Amino acid sequence: MNSYNQELFTMIEASPTPFHAVDYVARQLSQAGFLPLSEADDWSLTPGKGYYVTRNGASIIAFRVPEGDFTGFMMSAAHLDSPTFKIKENAELPGTYVRLSTERYGGSIASTWLDRPLSVAGRLLVRTEYGAKSLLCDLGDPMAIIPNVAIHQNPTANDGMNYNAAVDLVPLIGMKGMEKNFKTMAAEACGVAVEDILSADFYLYLKQPGYEWGDFISAPKLDDLQCAYACMKGFLDAKPGKAMPVLCLFDNEEVGSHTKHGAAGTFLADVLARTCEALGTDYRRKVAQSFLLSCDNAHAEHPNHPEHADRSHAVYPNAGIVVKHHASQSYATDAISASLFRLVCEAAGVPIQHFANRADKRSGGTLGNIANTQVSIHTIDIGLAQFAMHSSFETAGAKDTEYMAKALAAYYEKAITLHPDGGYILG
Repeated sequence: MNSYNQELFTMIEASPTPFHAVDYVARQLSQAGFLPLSEADDWSLTPGKGYYVTRNGASIIAFRVPEGDFTGFMMSAAHLDSPTFKIKENAELPGTYVRLSTERYGGSIASTWLDRPLSVAGRLLVRTEYGAKSLLCDLGDPMAIIPNVAIHQNPTANDGMNYNAAVDLVPLIGMKGMEKNFKTMAAEACGVAVEDILSADFYLYLKQPGYEWGDFISAPKLDDLQCAYACMKGFLDAKPGKAMPVLCLFDNEEVGSHTKHGAAGTFLADVLARTCEALGTDYRRKVAQSFLLSCDNAHAEHPNHPEHADRSHAVYPNAGIVVKHHASQSYATDAISASLFRLVCEAAGVPIQHFANRADKRSGGTLGNIANTQVSIHTIDIGLAQFAMHSSFETAGAKDTEYMAKALAAYYEKAITLHPDGGYILG
């Protein structure tokens, strides 16, 4: 198996929720010598050292301080969340069957969650002598399923279903009188007493490993952990350059990013400003010579339904990194950012391809212009071509994880000098 895909699958299996993904990334950064920072403390930064900071345990930003003065920030961003179901505070529904009370998080393809082995993970807030502590929790083994209705009882099932989240998408975990209720299972998984649990953020996830098969890979959460892994890998592999490399991995993209730790919040702007303050340099001048790669997967031309793609801008697995374009600015790409990224990929030997929606189809949005509401810089929206975006189990090209990681490493070693007319020097 391609080593990049193997490492990607390891990250996916370790990241049933964004909380776990942040913990995984923080451990990788720590192993590489990066030091944690707290937003509540003074920052003292040492040239040549790397640092990371988290917000709400669900988003993480890392950076490496260059030796001497630096030109600006070379940043990449991806998101750690995927469409799923959140467990409500009163977790169990009454009845003969024990079912979980849930609500949808993001826009999933509902049918792909039925008849699959599901588990639950998240974080617990647990009572302590002086307040509360936060603990990661993963119930591990499959312990839930959302059963389909048999074709005999629903003979029109293959004619299309209109799924009601409160009726058709309710997870089953046992029978009335089962030995342990959900809260007890969660407490035991975390090694705490039930009465000490103050609150929790729990989510369903598909308990299924990733696979590489022929030209493809299939796994849960490829949107967007495939890009998140590649951003982290490229960030860690890159050699120091004249710019400050910054890795941004956000939560809540699937629900609009407008949260305290999402891309539309102040997290990135706060970290960049604090960094400049600690180094005694001007924040606005550094931002003026900065660049952002917004990395989120793209829609490959479907093998059975090519009519959904713009024939002149169809993209394919294993054909290179996708550059996304949209006239109404759902994507941040323009001629300046597209040309700069093209030069980076040419130097790295990585192919690119260009995506635009059919003119009669609505475009989805992503991190680029959302982040620009707080930190306004030149940005490009890129991704990797995949099938079945927002399915519980997605498919992409076997070559593409490596393409993205190598392009990111090459990008992070660059610095740019931007001219007012849109020209630039890339060094």
